[in-house]
Amino acid sequence: MTTTNGQWFPPSWPERIRALTEGRLEPVEPRRAATVLLLRDTGRGPAVHMLRRRASMAFAAGAYAYPGGGVDPRDERPVAWAGPAPEAWARRLGEGLGPAEAQAIVCAAVRETFEESGVLLAGPDEGSVVDDTTGEEWEADRRALVSRELCFADFLAGRSLVLRSDLLGPWARWITPEFEERRYDTWFFLTALPPGQRTRDVSGEADRTEWLRPEEAVAGYDRGEMVMLPPTIATLRGLLPYDSAEAALAAAGEGRRDLAPVLARAELVGEEIVLSWPGHEEFTKRMGAGE
Repeated sequence: MTTTNGQWFPPSWPERIRALTEGRLEPVEPRRAATVLLLRDTGRGPAVHMLRRRASMAFAAGAYAYPGGGVDPRDERPVAWAGPAPEAWARRLGEGLGPAEAQAIVCAAVRETFEESGVLLAGPDEGSVVDDTTGEEWEADRRALVSRELCFADFLAGRSLVLRSDLLGPWARWITPEFEERRYDTWFFLTALPPGQRTRDVSGEADRTEWLRPEEAVAGYDRGEMVMLPPTIATLRGLLPYDSAEAALAAAGEGRRDLAPVLARAELVGEEIVLSWPGHEEFTKRMGAGE
């Protein structure tokens, strides 16, 4: 792993980029995924729940991230639903998505947040949210979801819960570069920590969890003290103008965020590789022939 001002770059990138630009590499089809910026208010503005990936992880070891992961095909199964209909979510999340696919992305966001932080965006009816998910029965269900012994639809139905899609605000969409071995088409969402609930350090992929104000996390990245992937630091910078979770969620309202996917572009300029993310010039990197 190599880093530049806290930005993470796998050592395999230079050769894979060259192979892609020379037509020797067939891009992997990206898997759909969802991740959630879980917010809570402090006396000095909102804070976001972040996890630091274990040093043993094959991908982005040591990098800070949010709860999230890949869509499970079973996330398309019907669930009790509150908020915008899946058809409306399909329009909000991007062209080419059908209602079932949009539902699966939203379900994945809610499921992964519960799996990796213990926070659940669901309640007994469309106007409420559960206020405590800390008991042993909840933990048994969470572990069964992580192991895929239990699907999310059956989990909600077994507890007579309604998924609260209205508590999510779409924030951004990033697609893993074409030269990566593991690729994800990831939707980023905002939500606020529901009253009565608290995060738990339960993610098997993290060695540390903490609440950080966006300006704190951005400063740590800028000093090179915190490692982050481009989507993580970009979405954090996007939170800087907002003084509360409510204000940030209002900015994520329908039609207010550009959800055009951000995809890295790699070019060979002589013997030099130029790697860039359109619209995010801070991540532009030049790699010489020897890298």
